[in-house]
Amino acid sequence: MDPVEVAAAPEAGPGPAWQSKCPWGAPNTTSISCSLADVMSEQLAKELQLEEENAAFPEVVAVAEGPFITGENIDTSSDLMLAQMLQMEFDREYDAQLRREEKKINGDSKVSISFENYRKVHPYDSDSSEDEVDWQDTRHDPYRADKPTTTPRRGFIGKGKDITTKHDEVVCGRKNTARMENFAPEFQVGDGIGMDLKLSNQVFNALKQHAYSEERRSARLHEKKEHSTAEKAVDPKTRLLLYKMVSAGMLETITGCISTGKESVVFHAYGGISETEDKVIPPECAIKVFKTTLNEFKNRDKYIKDDYRFKDRFSKLNPRKVIRMWAEKEMHNLTRMQNAGIPCPQVVILKKHVLVMSFIGQDQVPAPKLKDVTLSSEDMKTAYYQVFNMMQQLYKECKLVHADLSEYNMLWHDGKVWLIDVSQSVEPTHPHGLEFLFRDCRNVSQFFQKGGVAEALNERELFNAVSGLNITADNEVDFQEEIEALEKMNEDHVQNHGKKLSMFSSDGDPPIYDE
Repeated sequence: MDPVEVAAAPEAGPGPAWQSKCPWGAPNTTSISCSLADVMSEQLAKELQLEEENAAFPEVVAVAEGPFITGENIDTSSDLMLAQMLQMEFDREYDAQLRREEKKINGDSKVSISFENYRKVHPYDSDSSEDEVDWQDTRHDPYRADKPTTTPRRGFIGKGKDITTKHDEVVCGRKNTARMENFAPEFQVGDGIGMDLKLSNQVFNALKQHAYSEERRSARLHEKKEHSTAEKAVDPKTRLLLYKMVSAGMLETITGCISTGKESVVFHAYGGISETEDKVIPPECAIKVFKTTLNEFKNRDKYIKDDYRFKDRFSKLNPRKVIRMWAEKEMHNLTRMQNAGIPCPQVVILKKHVLVMSFIGQDQVPAPKLKDVTLSSEDMKTAYYQVFNMMQQLYKECKLVHADLSEYNMLWHDGKVWLIDVSQSVEPTHPHGLEFLFRDCRNVSQFFQKGGVAEALNERELFNAVSGLNITADNEVDFQEEIEALEKMNEDHVQNHGKKLSMFSSDGDPPIYDE
């Protein structure tokens, strides 16, 4: 290859000095001969560039030998590696933005939110320096009350005018505010710690007493809602029983409450279709729901615990199941009365403490009680003899004593008297059966005597006529003593022989019977 002429700077010749320094003058160059391969060489280009840099920047700071962390030391030939590096950088920027949003939204609020589930790079995955504190470690727990400053055993801190005792108003106020967090969750105390609230001892004690009172009241309301039947209302369990009856088609609809008492609530309902052909559901029904509170039954257990039909079961049941026994007892008593032909409601079905009976009345209007109806003298006399015959029937055929017979538990419907509310009825062999019978006779005799029935017997004559006994006492006190003596004799015989004595007999010695 032919050599190439390279112009070199000419030597300075004789002439004026301004000619050599003129910027518009021709440069003095010297020709250096080199081959074309040297000109095209990359190494030569780098050397020339290095010479120019050294000429422009003669002072260069020495750098310690070692590999630089530059792009040259990382393998960038793989597109996957580049994509992962870019994604990691994007994820870190995204997490930083989330932290800023957290701080902005939460602020000093007691309840905070966290975007931890939305983070791309978790703290244990990041390559942060060791001296960087994890964000979870610096996170404030809003549910942990700040511990108040403790006072040493000597009772004060500080010196001189800066001394602070354990009775300091500010210290005690902050301690009381922190102690409010121990109240029940239902008692709203607010963010007193965040507001640096200071409560005096008087205010804190009043709030504490109120919180305890509210907690006890809430417990009582919960107990009443879950386990009791309120006035003209039913608890959730009773409502479920009624709903199942309506869903099964036994009842068409429940219209509303028609009567309330100390022990039960009575609802009116329209009858549906019976599941069995042998049982007919009346068009109108009365639903008697026994209240599941124990207050009204605590003083009336004497009617059931001494009844030999339920005596063994009574001792083994808890108090709440005894209430179901009241409903069962009324069902059995009504069945006895119905078999004897005594006018009374017809039993349809019994479900726990809910008793469904036939409705005494018409078109949702219950029959009036005997005390509320105005009868003529003939109707009053007819009603008296009906009651007298029913008491005899009840005692001799059904072997029952109503134990709460009065004008409040007798209805007047279709020209005759109907007996209701026989859940407390007992047998004559009950330890207090004759006492209950004498009380019923007193109530009936006084009512009809006040009603103008001249044929009405007094309580002692009515007692002998109903029971078949012949107690010849001149006054009421001696009469009741003889009744108690008969009850005592019957109770002793039961304990000795395990059998029941019948007090109604026309013979001298009452016979023994087993049922």
